[in-house]
Amino acid sequence: MEFWDFFWLLIWWFVFIAYLMVLFQILTDLFRDHTLSGWWKALWIVGLVFIPFLTALIYIIARGRGMTERHLAAASAAKAQADSYIREVATGGQSATDQIASAKALLDAGTITPDEFASLKAKALA
Repeated sequence: MEFWDFFWLLIWWFVFIAYLMVLFQILTDLFRDHTLSGWWKALWIVGLVFIPFLTALIYIIARGRGMTERHLAAASAAKAQADSYIREVATGGQSATDQIASAKALLDAGTITPDEFASLKAKALA
């Protein structure tokens, strides 16, 4: 195999993998869209099977803006869920009221200073 044969093989593999990524993005978006009926989804999938490049191009042109909005909504929902989980794990499952009560008990016992209590209270309320 000569250098240029290998070079073009790499180019074609890159194009093929890029096409697969676009195809999977389109399929993900189809199933993420709850406003589109099942018949339309099936029609898009049939188009992607029989006329793949043209259908993918038409889909991106016709539904690209909605595709972006659905992707951003899914990303923000995932971030909110991750933040909620991290907050829950970091606080030990306690609510802000429970955290302040625990800090007040530590203050009353003399374990922490009033400045530390104020700091813990501010963190719990944040």
